[in-house]
Formats: sequence, structure tokens, C-alpha cells
Amino acid sequence: MPSSPFKAPVEQPIRQFSVGDRVTHDEHGLGRVVGIEEGIAVLVDFGSVQKRILSPYSKMAAL
Repeated sequence: MPSSPFKAPVEQPIRQFSVGDRVTHDEHGLGRVVGIEEGIAVLVDFGSVQKRILSPYSKMAAL
């Protein structure tokens, strides 16, 4: 039943990013993807710093 408290959690699709994508991150702000470790992490240049953001990228979204 849809209202069951024992309903299995719905898995969110893993976000996909490409080199050059503009992104926004909840903590670091605007950036650009400069590297990809397939299914593991992306390297994002936020201007003053580069950060390795781990999958599932819950705090990051493509622009």
C-alpha cells in the first residue's frame, strides 16, 4: 500500500556531471567541473579552491 509505514525507500537516481558543467554547491557556491572519477567523485573548481565532491552529490546541482 502506498501509505504503508514499511514501504521500501525510493532510491534517487545518481546525478551525472560532465567536465565543463557549471554547478552550484550548498557550502562552496558556484563552480565548474574540471575532473571526473566515474561513479566516485567529481573535481570542482570554485574559483579560490578546488574540491573533490563525493557521490551521490546530495549538496550539488547542475545549472
